[in-house]
Amino acid sequence: MKASVRKARKSDFDDVFKLIVELARFEKLKPPSKSAKKRLFNDSFGRKRKNNILVSTFDEYIIGYAFYFFTYSSFLAKKTLYLEDIFISKKLRSKGAGRLIFKELVKIAKKEKCGRVEWCVLDWNKNAIKFYDKLGAKPMNDWIYFRLTL
Repeated sequence: MKASVRKARKSDFDDVFKLIVELARFEKLKPPSKSAKKRLFNDSFGRKRKNNILVSTFDEYIIGYAFYFFTYSSFLAKKTLYLEDIFISKKLRSKGAGRLIFKELVKIAKKEKCGRVEWCVLDWNKNAIKFYDKLGAKPMNDWIYFRLTL
């Protein structure tokens, strides 16, 4: 039994959404509302997809996910794969699922001729920071992310 990664299917959505709720609890945030859940499904699997989802499975159970989409770098003049969320259920971490997701994201970014992969991490999430460091990722100390919520 080992972890694997694949593109999410519509039939995976309820399991992915349970993990989104688990992530919200972990980050001490309010989980998505019913209307947000519906938008999330439509944006992920509808005609006008706005994002992509990978799922990680272990012993055929969905244990994690990654939401990603593409932005653009005017300086590189190439697409950027932006990782919005990555989450592996706490009880099933350390099975290689996170590393497999990142390998697949890099593979996708190369196929799409992206110049980079970007994401952000909460400064208090020391385990995630250690994980990213082991992957060879570097923090962007010169940049501060801002958010305007509408």
